[in-house]
Amino acid sequence: MISPLYVIWCSLLSILPIAAALPSQKLLGLDESSSSLNRGTSSNLPLVIWHGLGDNYRADGLRSIGQLLNDTIGETYTYYIRLDDDPSADRTATFLGNVTAQVEKVCEDLASHPILSKAPAVNGLGFSQGSQFLRAYVERCNKPRVSNLVTFGGQHNGISEFQQCDDSDWVCQSWSGLLKGNTWTAFVQSRLVPAQYYRNPEDLDSYLENSNFLADINNERKVKNDAYKENMKSLDKFAMYMFSEDTTVIPKESAYFYEVNTTSKEVTKLRDRHLYKEDWIGLKWLDEKGRLDFRIAEGGHMQLSTDLLQETFNTYFKR
Repeated sequence: MISPLYVIWCSLLSILPIAAALPSQKLLGLDESSSSLNRGTSSNLPLVIWHGLGDNYRADGLRSIGQLLNDTIGETYTYYIRLDDDPSADRTATFLGNVTAQVEKVCEDLASHPILSKAPAVNGLGFSQGSQFLRAYVERCNKPRVSNLVTFGGQHNGISEFQQCDDSDWVCQSWSGLLKGNTWTAFVQSRLVPAQYYRNPEDLDSYLENSNFLADINNERKVKNDAYKENMKSLDKFAMYMFSEDTTVIPKESAYFYEVNTTSKEVTKLRDRHLYKEDWIGLKWLDEKGRLDFRIAEGGHMQLSTDLLQETFNTYFKR
């Protein structure tokens, strides 16, 4: 008898272009805004950007942010993280893939990059799910070291609900059908990206036992990885932006590592959590050193104004 999971999986493969394997060649990003860095005239650290769900590294909107960065603080080498040099396959990888393997690949790419690997440090900018993925890079490898990490609308404490689908969007409905009721299966946890940062505070036992990604990088299991904490402590600044009207990320307070009870909606702030008090990943240490910033971005999820971006660039990325 054919498993329903297999049927849904095959239907997804038929509509999404998927690379057979991650490319073996290193993605050098030499098409980026690199002229001033190559001449040795740029004083700004290179910027590494990890985009969000459904985006790709060559998207016009993403590239316009790099141009705005140059116009605001001067020429800055900008590297757009990608998991495939084919933009379509890179977009697919935001939905399908093992996040642990994806982070490992990014670690290898950045460590061998001819420009980034020689920089004294880099800055990091994470959008939506790219926020927690870039933080995982800091915790797990951090070579080259990230100086200032800025995240917009991240799901640092996970999501307790998956994105709602329009009735007419059968592709989304397929994802939803696979996720609901199967979140903690090994099949889903190793293949569907959003499931790997799903976290329901009222079902922590299942999460701690089966989570492929988030439970590990948040050091929530009994055995802690001390390297994660030490690598986070190397940050000069960690700035977390929460969108004030975010209805895409549930709960939106996840951007601050806050925990929200799914039933009562009671919010437990970061400083009141064991994650902070026992300093599992160095957030308390950063906070006490004045290196942890809680920032608000007005509007809905990923509604970024030019003024907000310019303020962010001047505050965290200009030297």
